[in-house]
Amino acid sequence: MRLYQAMDAVLTYMNQRLPAMIDWIRELVEIESPTRDPKAVNRAVEYVADYVSGFADVQRFPQSDLGDHLRIEFQLPRATKDRQVLGLGHLDTVYPHGTLDKMPFKQEGGRLRGPGVFDMKSGVAYMIFAAEALRDLDIGPHRRFVVQLNSDEEIGSPSSRPLTEREAQASEAVLVTEGSVGLDGRVKTGRKGGGTFVISARGKASHSGLDFEAGASAIVEVARQIDRVAAWTDIEAGITVNPGVVHGGTVSNVVAENAYTEVDVRVPKLGQAALLEEQFRRIEPFDSRVEVTVDGGLRRPPMERTADVERLYRIAQRLAGELGVELGEAQVGGGSDGNFTAAIGTPTLDGLGSVGEGAHAIHESILVDRMADRAALLAKLVAAI
Repeated sequence: MRLYQAMDAVLTYMNQRLPAMIDWIRELVEIESPTRDPKAVNRAVEYVADYVSGFADVQRFPQSDLGDHLRIEFQLPRATKDRQVLGLGHLDTVYPHGTLDKMPFKQEGGRLRGPGVFDMKSGVAYMIFAAEALRDLDIGPHRRFVVQLNSDEEIGSPSSRPLTEREAQASEAVLVTEGSVGLDGRVKTGRKGGGTFVISARGKASHSGLDFEAGASAIVEVARQIDRVAAWTDIEAGITVNPGVVHGGTVSNVVAENAYTEVDVRVPKLGQAALLEEQFRRIEPFDSRVEVTVDGGLRRPPMERTADVERLYRIAQRLAGELGVELGEAQVGGGSDGNFTAAIGTPTLDGLGSVGEGAHAIHESILVDRMADRAALLAKLVAAI
C-alpha cells in the first residue's frame, strides 16, 4: 500500500466503519422493495429516513401508486447554501417478494450477496456513510450535499423524473451511485438513451382457405415493419433497434386481423434520439388496407460524455489516485436517472457505487475489499466539487 494511501484520513475512516456499513447494507437488502409494492418500498424509505434524521433534513414526496421519493440534505460543517452537489440513487428493486428465500443476504468469499446489493442498496449506503465521514472528520465541503432516492427507477422513473430534474438544475454536479462497470470498478461517463416503441397493425380477418384474398394480414404488415425498423440499427454509430416482442393472430387458418411488435431502442446521442423518434412517427403501412399506429417513445435521453463530464471524471480519477486506486471509465447501453440530469446540462458521473456484478440476477454481489475505497472516493468528491 502506498504511504499516502495508508495516511488518507477518509479511507482510514471508511475501513474502520466497514463492519457498520456491512450491517447497514444487510438491513436494507433484507427489506424487500419491489417497485410495484408501495408499502414494501416505503419500508426501505423509512429505514433510510429514520437513520439520517439526526444529521439531515429529510423530505418525503408521497406517491399514490408507487413508493415515496426521498430528499436528504445533510447538515455538514461550513457547507455553503447557494449551490449543491446531488447524490442520486434509488430504493426499488426488480426482485419480487420471496427472493430472499432463494438468494439470502450472505457475506462469503470476499463478497456480499443478495437481491439489490449491487443495484443499488450498497450505493445508497455509500452516500450516507460519505456524509458521516465529512461530518465526523470535520471536512467542510464547498457545496451543500443533497441526496435524492427514488422509488421508481426500475420502471423508468415516471413520477420521480420531475423531482430529479429540478434538483439537478440547482446542482453543480450529480454523483450517481449505481454499480460500477466490471470488477475493476470503472465509472460511467456515458449511457445510451433508451425506450420502447409499439407498432400495432389492424387488418381484415378472413378464412385463409375459402376467402384468402378478402383478408389483409396484420401479421404480414408487422413483419414488414420489423424488417424496416431493424434496418435502422447502426452498430458503428451505437444505435440499436431491437424488435423484441411480437404478438398477433388467432389461429393459423385465419388471416390475422391484429398484430403488434414491441421495439427496444438505444442511442448514445441526443441528436440521434430525435431523428429516430421522427422516423418512427413517420411510419406508413406497406398494405394500404391495414391501419398502422405507433405508440411509446424514448423514456430516457442519452447521457453524453461531454467536456464537463470528462472534467468531473478527471477530478474523480485524481482523488482515486490519492486512495491508491486506478479509476477507469466506460460508456454503457443501460440507462439510469443520471440520463435525466445529464440531458439538462448538469455534469453527471455515474457508476460510483459498488464494484461487483450480477445486477438483476441470482449471482448479484459486491466485493467487500472495494467498499471502503468507493465510499471514501464519494466523500472526497463531495468535498472537492
